[in-house]
Amino acid sequence: MTLVFYYVAQYLISFISTMLFSILFNAPKRLLVASGFVGAMGWIIYKFTLDLNYGTVMAAFFGSFILGMMSHTMSRHYKRPVIIFIVPGIIPLVPGGAAYEATRLLVTNSYTTAVNQFLEVTLISGAIAFGILCAEIFYYIYTRIKQGYGKLKGKTYRKGYHMNNRI
Repeated sequence: MTLVFYYVAQYLISFISTMLFSILFNAPKRLLVASGFVGAMGWIIYKFTLDLNYGTVMAAFFGSFILGMMSHTMSRHYKRPVIIFIVPGIIPLVPGGAAYEATRLLVTNSYTTAVNQFLEVTLISGAIAFGILCAEIFYYIYTRIKQGYGKLKGKTYRKGYHMNNRI
């Protein structure tokens, strides 16, 4: 029961924070709930993957991948730009606390630990960017296949032709 409460609390907090960042970025009011949902799902996937001990880099990749896929889906559904959903949704995934810690370690002359922390921040940031890139590519391929299938289906029963060949 406590595990369910933990994930529900994580979902609600990330939903609210994503909605508030959507307000800061002047997203349309009717898209605040959808934007909050997208960001919360990205965060839940991140936390779930992290709890499965895949590591922070893989968790950031999976979270941003799901975030990107859902952003494209919502963008198509609401007929609005993808950026409205991606930017606020990515805020919870950004490793700001780890970057602060790395900077603090650097200032306190703990260079070895600071370099390790900066490397982890860089890898997490790269994983976030790569997850969004992969989602972009997958969604592009999906739409091209879907459009090609629709065109193929339309040409199947034209008079005198079958699958672009004469009968």
